[in-house]
Amino acid sequence: MMEESSHQPFLKQVSQIVPGTRPIFYQLSGSQSIVIGRESDCQVILDSTHYQGVSRRHAKISPAGFGSLSEPTSWQICDLGSSNGTYINGQRLYQCQTLKAGDLIKLGHQGPEFLFESQTHSAKTNTGIPIRGRLGTDLSLTQLIPIVSTQSDLRWRELMIPGAVTVFFVVLMFNYVGTNPAAFMWLLGVFLASACYYVIDRLCGRHKAWWAIVATAIATIIFNLTLFNLFAHVFRYILPGNIEELSALRQQGEAINPIDWFVRMFFGAGLLEEFTKSLPVFAFYLIGRQLRSPLRERVGVWEPLDGILLGAASGIGFTLDETLGQYVQMAIQRGGELAGLQLLIPRILGAIAVHVAYSGYFGYFIGLSALKPSKRWQLLAIGYLSSSFLHTLWNSADILSQNALMNSVLQCAAGVLAYAFLISAILKARQISATRAQDLPTRLGSSN
Repeated sequence: MMEESSHQPFLKQVSQIVPGTRPIFYQLSGSQSIVIGRESDCQVILDSTHYQGVSRRHAKISPAGFGSLSEPTSWQICDLGSSNGTYINGQRLYQCQTLKAGDLIKLGHQGPEFLFESQTHSAKTNTGIPIRGRLGTDLSLTQLIPIVSTQSDLRWRELMIPGAVTVFFVVLMFNYVGTNPAAFMWLLGVFLASACYYVIDRLCGRHKAWWAIVATAIATIIFNLTLFNLFAHVFRYILPGNIEELSALRQQGEAINPIDWFVRMFFGAGLLEEFTKSLPVFAFYLIGRQLRSPLRERVGVWEPLDGILLGAASGIGFTLDETLGQYVQMAIQRGGELAGLQLLIPRILGAIAVHVAYSGYFGYFIGLSALKPSKRWQLLAIGYLSSSFLHTLWNSADILSQNALMNSVLQCAAGVLAYAFLISAILKARQISATRAQDLPTRLGSSN
């Protein structure tokens, strides 16, 4: 930082994270280029916490023509293949362009703005050193009480929600310790399930209306309680999905044909349960078509990310109902409340690689069918069958070997495979998304 009067061009960052703060000046050097982006080796570093739409190496400004004294007479800006583009005075830059005094540079549609100036100025400038913070000798109220100013940050609410929700659930769980085990387990299950879903939400980077997410999970639970037996009759008794007979033989220690088990599981668990979980997603797909913008985009299914988010929410609802309404109750009857708690935790945490992964993966194809209606039925068939296949792999992994350790290894592999399919779907959905959301850490995404 230095105080000086100069004829050299400079960039003035006119958009600030916190409204009311002073603009930041970056002086340009006639002997080197500067790169603007989120990487630490850029000359102008933009914090990824606040500027998700800026690529790691977004744009470069370089000296162009030189005069007789080897001083640059012009400067040009080049986009470095950024995801969200670089705009000069509202026009998208596709390659390089010579800058003129007063040009407004914007990184992405909603990104930071810089003003290119070349007249004499006297200001605090930055000669290629990333701005980390500026503190004078005087103390301000906002420095002593940070919440006074930071609550206007666009990310403030987003950063507060996880901690606030955690405190809320902890207080409620304290109220039921030792007095109401069932309520305690439901609260713990919902909290763990919410944490799993939050991971998927952060990976997708596209926000849906919170009430649509909750409604999807609740609708899945309601469908399970009211319609599941009807669907089960079709898949398990009309179609070859009767798994009760083989399950009874297995409990008696009888040898089971792995192929017969897999086929029955494919119809009686995979196809049945993925069909049930997809119903709320299709319901919101239809509801979204009846609404007006912008509500329709926040609620309906218009692209693969929408389908993944709603599908994952449906998987959360199914997991909660199946775990707390069935398996935990059975564990409590056999081994007491501790056994139920020990089963609850791994089943809910594992949902991200089981039910959430399957239904989220199917949701990707539901959203893709919305983008490509001419291939709707092919896409839905592929998504339905592939998600059901992944589901069946998990249910069948522990039947392939008589060795307990090998069964655990096979089941772990099936879970990791399902999670890998979900992550691949999220990454592809982000690439083709109309919004090109940037919340996913760049090391998992593309180079931009």
